[in-house]
Amino acid sequence: MVSTLTNVTIARNINGSVRKINAMGSTGTLFGWAFGDSEREDDQAYVDGLKREALANATQAAKSKGFDVEAGSEVFTVLSAGEALVDIDTAPDDLVVRCTVKLVGEGSERIHAEGPMNG
Repeated sequence: MVSTLTNVTIARNINGSVRKINAMGSTGTLFGWAFGDSEREDDQAYVDGLKREALANATQAAKSKGFDVEAGSEVFTVLSAGEALVDIDTAPDDLVVRCTVKLVGEGSERIHAEGPMNG
């Protein structure tokens, strides 16, 4: 499982109330997904196509939430049945490509890729 840590400071004012202050430059993250045929997992051109599809999915998810994707921030994870600590049996095919991207835009620090979903 991949965990995303953020730089968040908790501040107390003199009256004792608590508020969170996000560090300048902090960003959020989202996942994008692509599903493929595990029989073709050794075909680099095929896997590269799935990576492009996963990045496009992440970019579309970001746009739907009103954010942009930081160029060059994408990180890919390729999972196949038998070598993952996730329930891959529920995936449409046996090969899963996950793309994690950093978000930019006002309020993006509140969005974080967690578990299998975007939260």
